[in-house]
Amino acid sequence: MIPRYSRPDMVAIWTPEARFGIWFEIEAHATDALAELGVVPKEAAAAIWAKGAFEVERIDEIERETKHDVIAFLTNVAEHVGPEARFMHQGMTSSDVLDTCLSVQLARASDLLLADIDALLAVLKRRAIEHKMTPTIGRSHGIHAEPVTFGLKLAQAYAEFDRNRARLVTARADIATCAISGAVGTFANIDPFVEAHVAEKMGLTIEPVSTQVIPRDRHAMFFATLGVIASSIERLATEIRHLQRTEVLEAEEFFAPGQKGSSAMPHKRNPVLTENLTGLARMVRGYVTPALENVALWHERDISHSSVERYIGPDATITLDFALARLTGVMDKLVVYPARMEKNLNKMGGLVHSQRVLLALTQAGVSREDAYRLVQRNAMKVWDSDGALSLMELLKADPEVTAALSVAEIEDKFDLGYHLKHVDTIFARVFGEGDGNA
Repeated sequence: MIPRYSRPDMVAIWTPEARFGIWFEIEAHATDALAELGVVPKEAAAAIWAKGAFEVERIDEIERETKHDVIAFLTNVAEHVGPEARFMHQGMTSSDVLDTCLSVQLARASDLLLADIDALLAVLKRRAIEHKMTPTIGRSHGIHAEPVTFGLKLAQAYAEFDRNRARLVTARADIATCAISGAVGTFANIDPFVEAHVAEKMGLTIEPVSTQVIPRDRHAMFFATLGVIASSIERLATEIRHLQRTEVLEAEEFFAPGQKGSSAMPHKRNPVLTENLTGLARMVRGYVTPALENVALWHERDISHSSVERYIGPDATITLDFALARLTGVMDKLVVYPARMEKNLNKMGGLVHSQRVLLALTQAGVSREDAYRLVQRNAMKVWDSDGALSLMELLKADPEVTAALSVAEIEDKFDLGYHLKHVDTIFARVFGEGDGNA
């Protein structure tokens, strides 16, 4: 965890104080259930809640001797509770505490991430509606293709993050399970009622078969989902970085008064935030492979996954939380240049309308091969002139073209509005009927 890329609410989930606090709740709720079953005295369960406490420094001190974190924790709590503490952890094993705690932490982290996505979606929707009909050039392979709108670009991003939200909801449900099943998961020394009770109290569902540990395919899917979300962040960040290039300059990150872009060149305004997001996305994706490799544990349990999860649990969620918030800020303040978009759209002498002419020629009886040849030979002249020539004028001067199409028909094929006639339909699909209008 790097403080530079951390936000306090997410960091708080992963502090030792928070972790041991969850451990205590799990142990205390389990003791309540055992008391209800008559396995331990009800007075002992009450004493654990009343007197239970811990100190991180003391747990660390005990662990240096015991080399076992759960035993160190239980020993420290017993120092506060007294004799009744002997009834804690009855029939339980360390994984019951550790895995259930991790489930709680990942569920809480998911809730923050879902709130992050909601904030991003709100900004994307607002900016998409703002630029719903702002014409710009669509590009394929980085090359001018046909007209789109900047609002459509943002609607695409909205739809992608809306899918990511649904994925995270599913991943949260998948990871939020409780295992209190004892050694090798057979419930030999603890009743399944205890697991159900703890699950209800901690906001989890029961793990059907825990084999002492919660199966790590759940965790793998969770971290894979975070990786997909990170990739979507990079996709949008990369789009902004390309649009901010000097040769394009259709949009750029907000540049605050007093901000400096370069230590050497005072004129620079660099896309530093979206470049940072690209790097952070790489880090989050980097945690996916270790999570996948954690699935294959030996028999009913080993701890090869443990050290991995101590890293990737906090780091992946903290980093993604920061990245989502940063992307929301970028999109909220993104500076958009419609005039530059229009200039770039018209830069290549009308080449962006070539398909309409091609289709019109085929409709007029020209074979597709000949129609393609006629349009392309004129388009290449415009290309070679760097847009100085006009495709429309060249076509109107080409006798093979005018033999099939009138001048008026050619001119009609250069109407920008034709390309934007279904924007409302797309917005209705993304935002719902009547919800994509300014």
